[in-house]
Amino acid sequence: MSKQTVKVPDIGTDEPAEVTEVLVSEGDSVEVEQSIIVLETDKASVEVPSSHGGKVVSVLVKEGDQLKTGAAIIEVQSEAEVQTDEEAPVPAEQGQPSAGAKDATADYESPSAEHREEKREEGKREATEAPKEINVPVPDIGDVGDVEVIEISVAVGDQVEEGDTLLVLESDKASMEIPSPASGKVLKLLVGEGDKVKQGQQIAVLQSAGAAVAEKAPEGKPETKRTEKPVSPPEQRPTTTPVQQTQAAAAQPGELPPAVEAGDGSLHAGPAVRRLARQLGVDLGKVKPTGPRKRYTKEDVRNYVNKVIARGGAGTGIPQVPAVDFAEFGEINRVKMSKIKRSTAANMHRAWLNVPHVSQFDDADITELESFRKEKKAEAEKRGVKLTPLPFIFKACALALKAEPSFNVSLDPDGEHIIEKHYINIGMAVDTPAGLMVPVIRDVDKKDIWQLAEETVALATKARDGKLLPKDMQGGCFSISSLGAIGGQGFTPVVNTPEVGILGVSKAAIKPFWDGKAFVPHTFLPLSLSYDHRAVNGADAGRFLTHLVKTLSSETSDDALVLRGHA
Repeated sequence: MSKQTVKVPDIGTDEPAEVTEVLVSEGDSVEVEQSIIVLETDKASVEVPSSHGGKVVSVLVKEGDQLKTGAAIIEVQSEAEVQTDEEAPVPAEQGQPSAGAKDATADYESPSAEHREEKREEGKREATEAPKEINVPVPDIGDVGDVEVIEISVAVGDQVEEGDTLLVLESDKASMEIPSPASGKVLKLLVGEGDKVKQGQQIAVLQSAGAAVAEKAPEGKPETKRTEKPVSPPEQRPTTTPVQQTQAAAAQPGELPPAVEAGDGSLHAGPAVRRLARQLGVDLGKVKPTGPRKRYTKEDVRNYVNKVIARGGAGTGIPQVPAVDFAEFGEINRVKMSKIKRSTAANMHRAWLNVPHVSQFDDADITELESFRKEKKAEAEKRGVKLTPLPFIFKACALALKAEPSFNVSLDPDGEHIIEKHYINIGMAVDTPAGLMVPVIRDVDKKDIWQLAEETVALATKARDGKLLPKDMQGGCFSISSLGAIGGQGFTPVVNTPEVGILGVSKAAIKPFWDGKAFVPHTFLPLSLSYDHRAVNGADAGRFLTHLVKTLSSETSDDALVLRGHA
């Protein structure tokens, strides 16, 4: 009896890959090219096929193991040997096989052997074929007309496998990952981010693996690709994710389709989609695919999670707002929210549900500061900048963050640590036609008033023109939301989590001030400070706001002198 060991083929990296699924168990029968495990690297998820057919004698790996090329996965015994061992009678005489034994060995014809031979012949044919160019069109995306390219996932020269995501399209209804129809090298990209494409339009040119792949692979070595053959389900881990727990608590009988095992070849999903599903604890078998050729998209996974949360109230017991047909009461328009507005709504909802908000209020007497600012008007014109109160507020907040560092932190997701930051980046809320955006000014403590004046105007203009990059809105420690140009006496801004504080600035007003002898007009700026009470105590917030007000109001405090000295 001989055993064959199935090993990890060349996966294109020297780094170990994690076993995320084991698709077979001892006693199973496998065929050549049947998927046996799923490996995941930083860049892709790969289904590893069996290089031999037969009965699985032993499984040498488990979920969570880290494997490299050449590592042993399973041991198999050919079906012919299994049948011979089980059916052959004991020989009548030593050294002389019986007639039954002869029939069992000579007349037996193994289907798996035929399959292997066909694969070898196919490999020989492929080896004689030269690499060829493949034009990649936009597949059937449904009746949606032109759609926008929102992400290019590959670059010219990249090697891609069949099913890898080439680009992401977004319509009014969903975002769709467009997979590569074949393995090979990206020769050309015919579209860019922001372009509009439609079904059938050419988007890329690939060079098929062709002879290069065939020459590299030894005879009989299988390609790494999906198989539609059902396999034995992997052993399930006993633990469940929060989403799965919510599903169990919230789902009603008959609402969800039967679960499909994650290793089922009928689930067409790219590595990024599978990774997202695992992170969120989603069984793809319960998700309805909307992509081309019934392919799963990230949007499918997110929509499923949103429905589960909505049905179960995300474990909060919050009831649903009842739907209302407003058309019954008069004429209406139903306008789709922009992507930015949808994202802002989701972020605000998440922050409001997770952050215990507290707000404190005070007025800063900016009479002297306003006089100082107006004195600098001529110099501002000479420099070509507009000197508003906002740069002074930025600088004062930076000084307050230094004086009260409890505000310059974030909560670690583990709930047991505080992340202290040794830099001061401050974001500012900007109202744009597309929705609310929060660009970030970096190293505010190291810049003077003139630099801050230039950057606040430049970033606000960039935001309104829709030219902000993701990096322009990342890395904030604290935020400022100013409604001074609009009006109002005060408001309670929502903390821009994972930050722990945000300052609301309302419109300055002239009010009577008692100087001990008489009422005189002074200019007061209403301030409201909202903070995350998990990280910041009321006393910390009181000290922060008091320091901020003193810096803006006083002429003689050290930080007030620093504030004016930077102009």
